[in-house]
Amino acid sequence: MFDFLVRFQAMDRRWIFLGMAIAIVLPLLFPFKMPFRVDERVQALFDEVDRLPAGSRVLVSADFDPGSRPEIEPFYRANLHHLFRKDVKIVVLTLWESAPPLVQPILEEIAGIYGKTYGEDYVFLGYKAGREVAIKSIGADIPKTFPTDSRGTPVERIPVMRGIQKAADFALIVNVSSGNPGTKEYVMQIQGQYNLKLASSTTAVSGPDYIPFYKAGQLFGLAAGMPGSAQYEKLTFPDGKVPGGGKLMATASMDVLNLGHLYIMALILFGNLAYFITRRRD
Repeated sequence: MFDFLVRFQAMDRRWIFLGMAIAIVLPLLFPFKMPFRVDERVQALFDEVDRLPAGSRVLVSADFDPGSRPEIEPFYRANLHHLFRKDVKIVVLTLWESAPPLVQPILEEIAGIYGKTYGEDYVFLGYKAGREVAIKSIGADIPKTFPTDSRGTPVERIPVMRGIQKAADFALIVNVSSGNPGTKEYVMQIQGQYNLKLASSTTAVSGPDYIPFYKAGQLFGLAAGMPGSAQYEKLTFPDGKVPGGGKLMATASMDVLNLGHLYIMALILFGNLAYFITRRRD
């Protein structure tokens, strides 16, 4: 046993990498469906959306790129399902130039599942450069900021945009944010000035920075990283079935995260145990 502990401490790192690879691949092939709880911030976000009456209008600012897609695209999908299921009218825009090819097809796909009509039930306004200046402009005058939608149609001719002049005209604003410009800039530039009901889905690394916004009431909900997306999926699809045959992408990935973390914790624990036992014998 002593010799094994000595060899363990000098183990080739390639065995460690192999173990991590197994911890990642195994749950993808054979899902464990490990249980997880829903954070109060995600629950608050879901509850606020769930209280929306039919016909309400919601602004979704989808600001993410391919690098952050695995973490927050599952939330974006689940949120669209939730909103369309509530018969809410959705206006989507983005402040990231890399986002339109990602967010528009998803919007069209999920709208089709629920039989929604473009222009009547939802619209994609497209991309706007300007970062914080663009956010400031969204707060004050959306038709001026986005005079046409992504198809070139003037906003005054789009039924879902009738009566919409500024950000405060929306019942809720959801920012799917992977960085700057994103949630922090929305809070700093327009949330307080117009007393907006703003929620955020963000990457895991940004989540802790936004918790003070939630506690201060500047965000009514917050879903951080893959866990936040998985929790929102759990609330949106309690039976585990996604309309249109979609998959619970974040929920499936939670098995990978959990098993990977358990593997690392086991290595740390066993490595320290081996060190102290062998040092005592020396």
